[in-house]
Amino acid sequence: MPALQQMKSLLYDEIELIVRTSVNLLSKIKQEDLGFRPRENMRSLRELAEHLAAIPAVDLFILQQKTEDEVRTLEAVYAAEEKLDALSARMQDGLKALREYMDGLTDDEFLHLQTKPFYLDHGATQAKWLVEIVTHLQHHRGQLFTYLKMQGYEVNMFDLY
Repeated sequence: MPALQQMKSLLYDEIELIVRTSVNLLSKIKQEDLGFRPRENMRSLRELAEHLAAIPAVDLFILQQKTEDEVRTLEAVYAAEEKLDALSARMQDGLKALREYMDGLTDDEFLHLQTKPFYLDHGATQAKWLVEIVTHLQHHRGQLFTYLKMQGYEVNMFDLY
């Protein structure tokens, strides 16, 4: 396997692990705990679940240079989901769309095509975007894990692998 494809495959593996374990964590949440908010200036458990589930699809929209209105409209779709299992399904669909997009790029496009999000004055390559999505997902999955710990859920490091 060429080196670039191998690196891309490793990043996909990591994203798939994060999504799988996030879905598992989401499945543990009880409805009555969704309003939990560790501090006034932080997301509620429900808001965090929505944000985490939306990352693959929303970040894909952002790297595809969609407008702020288009991104906010997509985020609203996630916020409108009433059930966490529906959020999980949307997260998996977003991962599929992200992978299809990245697989559709030539190696040159993956390494050199720069796209600019609506909120910055500079762009990033598609390779950088893929790394950014991994770290974005990791960050919020870690938050979700911590929220669950704070609420007394039986979660441990094995829930992350």
